[in-house]
Amino acid sequence: MNEIVYITPGFAVTGALSEEDFPAVAAAGFRAVINNRPDGEEDGQPDARSQATRAWGAGLQYRHIGASKHDLFTDAVVSNMADALSALEGPVLAHCKSGIRSAIVWAAAAARSQPVGTVLERLDAAGFDLGFLRDELDQQANRDVTAASIPPAISRPATSVAA
Repeated sequence: MNEIVYITPGFAVTGALSEEDFPAVAAAGFRAVINNRPDGEEDGQPDARSQATRAWGAGLQYRHIGASKHDLFTDAVVSNMADALSALEGPVLAHCKSGIRSAIVWAAAAARSQPVGTVLERLDAAGFDLGFLRDELDQQANRDVTAASIPPAISRPATSVAA
């Protein structure tokens, strides 16, 4: 399994998961997995259905929110991520090819419910230098979206990187 980077105690990202990684994800204490890779992104990549089966078999909740680099800030992707972070029991592990796309989608969802500066601070503390996305995050913050409460996967401070 790839390195896991915690953005908050309730949310972490990693690179692509193989079907064999799901028991280790559960053993690491995660309760849910979000897959941000679109099906067919790369030859030989397990599809969302097979990953869902493996996740459920390991006792994990699972959501597929496939996002290409052109879809990261679309309402469909960001709203689905925000919904998943509100509904899934944490801690949640999101994955994509490298982990960066999952961090960006988390940031877009988080920017809808808290100050963009706070979101960027959490990313920076986790080792992601994504300040160049401030304008896109500001656009998410200005969306007419109301959250009843901020889910734990968004609201807690970042922690150190864990393997």
